[in-house]
Amino acid sequence: MTEDIKLDGHHRKTVEKIFNHPVSHNIQWHDVLSLLEQVGTVEERHDGRYAVRIGSPEIKEVVFDVHKSHDLTEQQVVDVRKMLTDGGVTAEPVRDG
Repeated sequence: MTEDIKLDGHHRKTVEKIFNHPVSHNIQWHDVLSLLEQVGTVEERHDGRYAVRIGSPEIKEVVFDVHKSHDLTEQQVVDVRKMLTDGGVTAEPVRDG
């Protein structure tokens, strides 16, 4: 976990779910969006998709579709996990927020 990112207990639980193996199938979008807003920038686009950027400006933007089921698909969990890892967020111990 990067030194400057502080997560509360709810965000830590969301990170743990994202990094669990096997992939969890009950991770809700509103929890993930809250986490992503804490560690990066999230912009809701006019088409209902979310553009997310974590880390330095060199980190590419990732766009997510929010499904009507309110839970992430397995592929979305993998995509969010990769984005968090690339942005320096891991399931390692974190500082209290």
